[in-house]
Amino acid sequence: MDPSRTRPSPSRCVQGSLDMTSRMGRVDSGAVVIEALGAEDVAGHRAELIALLRDAVDSGASVGFLPPLAEAEAAAYWRTVAAAAREGSCVLLVARVAEGGADAAEGDVVGTAQLLLATRPNALHRAEVAKVIVHTKVRRRGIGHALMLAVEERARSLGRTTLVLDTSQSDPSERLYTSVGYRLAGAIPAYAKSAAGALDPSAFYYRLLTDTGCRPKEAHRDSG
Repeated sequence: MDPSRTRPSPSRCVQGSLDMTSRMGRVDSGAVVIEALGAEDVAGHRAELIALLRDAVDSGASVGFLPPLAEAEAAAYWRTVAAAAREGSCVLLVARVAEGGADAAEGDVVGTAQLLLATRPNALHRAEVAKVIVHTKVRRRGIGHALMLAVEERARSLGRTTLVLDTSQSDPSERLYTSVGYRLAGAIPAYAKSAAGALDPSAFYYRLLTDTGCRPKEAHRDSG
């Protein structure tokens, strides 16, 4: 997802509060807290954020970079995120470990998600979901799902009712997005270069928060 382009079962919809600093109950191995970072906080977590992004890129995640990702390039990217957070066009959410374990210590940043707020007068109802990242050491534990729910809650609070995102077509993240209610708008061939040098298609998704229906029932685990 390139930042330069800015529930439960169908039988009942749970309107959980999803407080940004509350534990996300779906995480089944080592609870996390989801919270927003301001521009100064980004600088304070610089090393962790750099390591997280490099881990994602080097493991093949579709997040706009090609491996191997140099530390300097990752650092420069997080400076742009801090600047966007400062000007109010980006909401950066992070997942931090609340209960340390074998894979991560308490307080470690193990996931991120961004809400890129459209700023044009005719698009103030819209935002892009970007950089949904979970560290490889804690994937398949529901953290990606928790981040997506937190992004949606923050979008609602900001009056952003049309959410869009994109990812490499056939990427495992597509299962996560459809599990929380995103719909495929279409795919564009030869859109983004892969680590192997091929021009891969990208899939574009949207979610309208004005929809009154519940999210589709999960049939599988998400990729995060």
